[in-house]
Amino acid sequence: MIILGRLVAPYGVRGWFKLHPFADDPASWCALPQWWLIADPEQAKSDSDWRAFKLEAVREHGKGLIAKIAGVDDRNAAEALDGCYVAVPREAMPATEADEFYWDDLVGLEVQNTRGESLGRVSEMISAAANDVLVVQDGDTERLLPFVGSVVEQVDIAAGVIRVVWERDW
Repeated sequence: MIILGRLVAPYGVRGWFKLHPFADDPASWCALPQWWLIADPEQAKSDSDWRAFKLEAVREHGKGLIAKIAGVDDRNAAEALDGCYVAVPREAMPATEADEFYWDDLVGLEVQNTRGESLGRVSEMISAAANDVLVVQDGDTERLLPFVGSVVEQVDIAAGVIRVVWERDW
């Protein structure tokens, strides 16, 4: 499952939710026929632990988004799902362009510098104000590398490697 966001609070009395997106272009989520929800993704042992819900609508509201899920028709039903994470199966996601990547595809890849030295593996991604950041873990050493063209030379998902312009002692 690819986690897209989180239902952060009920909105109104007709079963709508405020939505906190974790992914780009949340307005495009309207095209998805359903979402899968779970209270704690860390507890999921398999994809079958997620519950599927038909998506009725997603719309902008102020600076954020609100969403309506079929069968959730009042505030009490919305409160029961408050805080759930929203995901979709990987195969439901649109294909990426040649220079685009889903964060989930980057986590776990080995990071090597231009000398072929391993800097560790991507443990997570962070969205920062200026750009996204690779969190690279190498034992007890953690490196934060900006995910920008001047640093990232190549992402080879098939080979499991990200090549960067970065020295081990930086």
